[in-house]
Amino acid sequence: MRNSFPAGRFGAGNFDNVWEAFEELRSRFEKGPGTRAGRGEVRSAVLALLAERPMHGYQIIHEIEERSGGNWKPSAGSVYPTLQLLADEGLITAEESNGRKIYSLTESGRGEAGGTNTSAPWETTGRASGSGFAALPKAGVELAQVAAQVGRTGSQKQVREAAAVLDEARRRLYSILAED
Repeated sequence: MRNSFPAGRFGAGNFDNVWEAFEELRSRFEKGPGTRAGRGEVRSAVLALLAERPMHGYQIIHEIEERSGGNWKPSAGSVYPTLQLLADEGLITAEESNGRKIYSLTESGRGEAGGTNTSAPWETTGRASGSGFAALPKAGVELAQVAAQVGRTGSQKQVREAAAVLDEARRRLYSILAED
């Protein structure tokens, strides 16, 4: 199915990345729901890690993944907005070093980090519960299926419109993750 587009219509191989993305989406949902952090846990994790030492964003993501045994890897789309929010609140500062922003706690941030839960968020992250989460994989697969159908049968204009809709949906989903 990967190269099922007529070469003359869309150009050979232009949709390889689309199919790879759909396959990755499908395979992730087939593995089961996995683990997910609750609301505000990214914030708590960031504060806890920065209480130990200054870090850049991808170090924070990697540390959370490592400390949770691979059960929780927050996305850049949830970590970076959280870092910006903490900076806006005056809890952290960002300093440019070797082309990267290194984040560290302010005095207020140290107080906030000291007041968080005694157990680290990556230790308490467990399976998400509730019927809402069970609906997410189904909705994702259905979205991937209809996007693939538009790619197979739609005009170039329809494909562009569908891509714009998917881009907007992605941005909105990341904004949900960034909420506290």
